[in-house]
Amino acid sequence: MEIARNHYLNELIDRKENGSIKIITGMRRTGKSYLLFHIYFRYLQSLGVKEDHILRIPLDDDDYEELRERHALSTYIKSRIIDEEMYYILLDEVQFCEGFESVLNGLSRRENLDIYVTGSNSKFLSSDILTEFRGRGDEVRVYPLTFAEFLPAFGNDQRKAWRQYLTYGGLPQILTRKTDAQKAQFLSNLFKSTYLKDVVDRNHLRGNTVLGDMVDILASSVGSLTNPTKLSNTFRSHGSPVSDKTIAAYLSLLEDAFLIEKAKRYDVKGKRYIHTPCKYYFTDTGLRNARLNFRQYEPNHLMENVIYNELLVRGYNVDVGIVEKYGTENGRQTVKSLEIDFVCNQGSSRYYIQSAFALPDAEKMAQETASLDRLNDSFKKIVVSGDDMEPWHNDKGYLFINILDFLLDPDSLYR
Repeated sequence: MEIARNHYLNELIDRKENGSIKIITGMRRTGKSYLLFHIYFRYLQSLGVKEDHILRIPLDDDDYEELRERHALSTYIKSRIIDEEMYYILLDEVQFCEGFESVLNGLSRRENLDIYVTGSNSKFLSSDILTEFRGRGDEVRVYPLTFAEFLPAFGNDQRKAWRQYLTYGGLPQILTRKTDAQKAQFLSNLFKSTYLKDVVDRNHLRGNTVLGDMVDILASSVGSLTNPTKLSNTFRSHGSPVSDKTIAAYLSLLEDAFLIEKAKRYDVKGKRYIHTPCKYYFTDTGLRNARLNFRQYEPNHLMENVIYNELLVRGYNVDVGIVEKYGTENGRQTVKSLEIDFVCNQGSSRYYIQSAFALPDAEKMAQETASLDRLNDSFKKIVVSGDDMEPWHNDKGYLFINILDFLLDPDSLYR
């Protein structure tokens, strides 16, 4: 079955003929090529665009090897432009062409060319994207499948799909593996032979085991507050001294490769960012689990990771919130920092979200909402729970919603 990627199709439609180079980025194996060469191609055809006005060039295909030389690529594309009608240039894995930047910058000046490119390795790691095209780039970030995209493959059996999604993540090719053993092997091999290899090769880290060890530490403590100093101390405690500067550099490499995302801490009342520590989440939970050989299954932390990724897909800027609670103990004033799992901003809208795997009693509910109680603004407050329940509001106006309802309803934050 074909997976609908309507969110990204609409992103491309919104950018159609906007004068910029559309740069489709994201982790390998997230479906960027299929989105461009099949889904968007068919959309253009549905508009009546003639097929000879849509140039699809997969530069990773051996049949197009001669076009990996930039002059040959430029000459080929120009030779296909034979009238003043709009042409759509779809280039897949454009980094195979050395010097592609100059080719695309030159072509983008033509008024009847609308250019789209994908790429996955060194030239398209996130810190490079917007500088490659001298301000002419417009990025569309593609993530692994959301749960809503993943579910139809399971005949809308929500509980079975949720267990699979939490364990094996949302890379589209997972759905082509028939057994759990095949899925686990696929993810383990992919992490080692593709994702880490890209980072190692690009940064000349051959023979270096620190990167892999650091990934293991992050995977085993996903969603926990940390920083380079704390990670450095962890290495030192295991007899492998690594400086905090090296750790910081490696964290940036993993972010650049789209393997992890960093959530900064934000003092809600002080309206300022707290430099350190922060949280790291994996772009795909299946890859996180594979890195630990599926030995450390923690549904509460994985659910939190899934919520974070969902919010990013929906276009929110997401931080970890902090509020202070003042009290007294033994006659002395105390200050305690309470955490809000996610502070989500989009334009003038803001939402505060807590992730609670289970709310078995009033005590646990009070614990999960204590940080929300300290807020004195009117922005919406939401608790996403793993409990099987209908959405409801308490007497303070907080929305309590089941994780599946939250993920499957694109308007769940607006209830």
